[in-house]
Amino acid sequence: MKIGNVEVKVSILAIAVFVVFTLLLLVASVYSPDVRSQLIWLIPGLFMLLVIPIALNYMSRSQYADITPVYEAEAKSVRIKLINENMIGKPVRIQGVVEKIRFQFLNRPQYIIADRSGEISVKMFTSPDEDIHEHDVVEVLGMVIRRYIAVGDPVINCVSIKKTENSISLPDRK
Repeated sequence: MKIGNVEVKVSILAIAVFVVFTLLLLVASVYSPDVRSQLIWLIPGLFMLLVIPIALNYMSRSQYADITPVYEAEAKSVRIKLINENMIGKPVRIQGVVEKIRFQFLNRPQYIIADRSGEISVKMFTSPDEDIHEHDVVEVLGMVIRRYIAVGDPVINCVSIKKTENSISLPDRK
C-alpha cells in the first residue's frame, strides 16, 4: 500500500492478530447475544488493530526517507573489519553480501552482511524500501551503535539498504 510517496508494509504478525480477533468476534457474536450490543466498541477496536501498525510503519518509513540524504552526505565508506567501538555514533557506508536475514516477518529485519574483511550485524527498525534476499550484494547506510543499548559489540543501525550491481568475492568459510 502506498501513502503519498511512502510504501507502507504491514507485518504478517499484525495481519494475523487482526484475523484472529475478527474470527473471535464473529464466533462471539454468533453464540452470545450480549456481544451484538457491544459491537459499537468491538468493530472500531478491530479497525484500530489494523490502522495502528499501518500508521507506525508509515511514520518510521517516512522518517527514514527524510534522513537518508543526510546519511548519504555524511557517511564514510568503510570496510567491515574497521568498524570498532571508537566509531559508535558515527554514520558509515558499507558494501557486502547478505549472508543471513532474521526477523523479516516482523518488519524489523536484521541482516548479517559480509565483505572480504569480515561480517557485521545490520539492524533495521522498519521495513526496507526494496526486498532484500540472502546472497544479494547491498550497500548499507547507517550509524554504528552498540548491540544492547549500553553494552555489546558494535553493530549498524541501518537507515537505508539497497541492492547494488557490484560483485564482491568472499573467501570460502568452512
